[in-house]
Amino acid sequence: MNIPDYILDISKKLQAHKYEAYIVGGCVRDLLLNKIPKDWDITTNATPEQILRVFPKAKYENEFGTVLFPVRRDPKAAEIKGELVDVVEITTYRSEQGYSDRRHPDKVRFETELDKDLERRDFTINALALNVHQGPEIIDLFGGQKDLRAKIIRAVGEPSDRFKEDALRMLRAVRFSAQLGFVLEPKTQRAIVKLAGGLKFVSKERIRDEFIKIIASDRSAEGILLLQECKLLQYILPELEQGIGVNQDRHHIYPVFKHNVLSLKYCPSPEWPVRLAALFHDIAKPKTRKIIKGIATFYNHEYLGAKMADRILTRLKFTNEDRLRIVNLIKNHMFYYNVGEVTAASVRRLIVKVGRENLKDLIDLRIADRLGSGTPKAVPYKLRHLQYMMEKVQADPVSVKMLKINGSDLMEVLKLEPGPKIGAILDVLLSEVIEDPELNKTDYLKTRSRALNKLNLEELRAKAKEVIAEKIQDEDKEIKKQYKV
Repeated sequence: MNIPDYILDISKKLQAHKYEAYIVGGCVRDLLLNKIPKDWDITTNATPEQILRVFPKAKYENEFGTVLFPVRRDPKAAEIKGELVDVVEITTYRSEQGYSDRRHPDKVRFETELDKDLERRDFTINALALNVHQGPEIIDLFGGQKDLRAKIIRAVGEPSDRFKEDALRMLRAVRFSAQLGFVLEPKTQRAIVKLAGGLKFVSKERIRDEFIKIIASDRSAEGILLLQECKLLQYILPELEQGIGVNQDRHHIYPVFKHNVLSLKYCPSPEWPVRLAALFHDIAKPKTRKIIKGIATFYNHEYLGAKMADRILTRLKFTNEDRLRIVNLIKNHMFYYNVGEVTAASVRRLIVKVGRENLKDLIDLRIADRLGSGTPKAVPYKLRHLQYMMEKVQADPVSVKMLKINGSDLMEVLKLEPGPKIGAILDVLLSEVIEDPELNKTDYLKTRSRALNKLNLEELRAKAKEVIAEKIQDEDKEIKKQYKV
């Protein structure tokens, strides 16, 4: 087994001091699945105080018997910093009693026998211990190895007891299923269905972290469907379930909920924020659905969807950076593009709207949307042409910073003091350069700025918005004409 030297050294040192030491939990599971563990945990009959005497540099700042020990991943490295440092959790055998908040034990008791520690763990595949210095010897009291071979997620002991102890375990069960491609053991799944409401006792942050791992997994769509089947989705994303049975017309052959899930499934991006945008992109369709002349329409669903996603991501405590990125993609996923009708200037305006760094994500979202609609061809000629145009105009100016003139230049040319008029003139210049990049020349911009300086601030601001506002309005009309939504 590919076990790092520093883990072997910790275990050996504990045993040298006459204490038991086992590698335990998910890292043993991953080793048996020929995966590289991300985290390493060691359990021992030594008390936290005894562990600290063996490892004086370790820290113990909790009541659960877990000692944190910083180690060097690379013993040959000259310094300990950044990626060279790992933290190993060394935990005393323990049993737990009472879970009044459905998350944390009311009482922790340190134990002297390994079996007591394994009994408290969530699933059989995580209740495995490994003694690397004897055999190596695997301690498997609950059939975890058999369940690994059968690809089954099974709770240790009575499933209802495990989920009453910690409601987050229900979400973890689905996450492991999505990550590993395992199925839930029937009794375990029935207990989740029965106790799904316990998820309301779990913090939004913990729910968010598990949900992200599901979205980032190779079987993310199956994970969402399993959440829905286990009655958990209604406590995380009730807005998503509103799309169940909501039929669509035209190029969509699936109801809204199924389309959203399939869009997630076929999203080509490996980045979870883009995948989540694919899952959420049509989340507002149930609220915007109207029948006009016998056809289901969903006018402005992208804008309402962006607002709904913003509320959802805020509720689940996502970071501002991730929230803004996802909302931006949803709001702009209906961008109009038709070869021969859309100019380079309109592509530059699209870049202004969504950000140059988000263009690939927007293409991936469109591909996910198409495949999730049952369209067999992911990247038609129109999308390929858009990718070509984006490449073609990528060096063109789309922000004030890319103009061949700046605020300092204007103050010198126009003899102006710093103020809002400088910014307004730059905005007008940018709006004109977006239409024609050939105008982005220093001499022309200086000459043009002298003419603009004759306008007052309100006139400048109106002129800066005029070109872009007209184009956006035209594009919105084309969107509705093209997609009937």
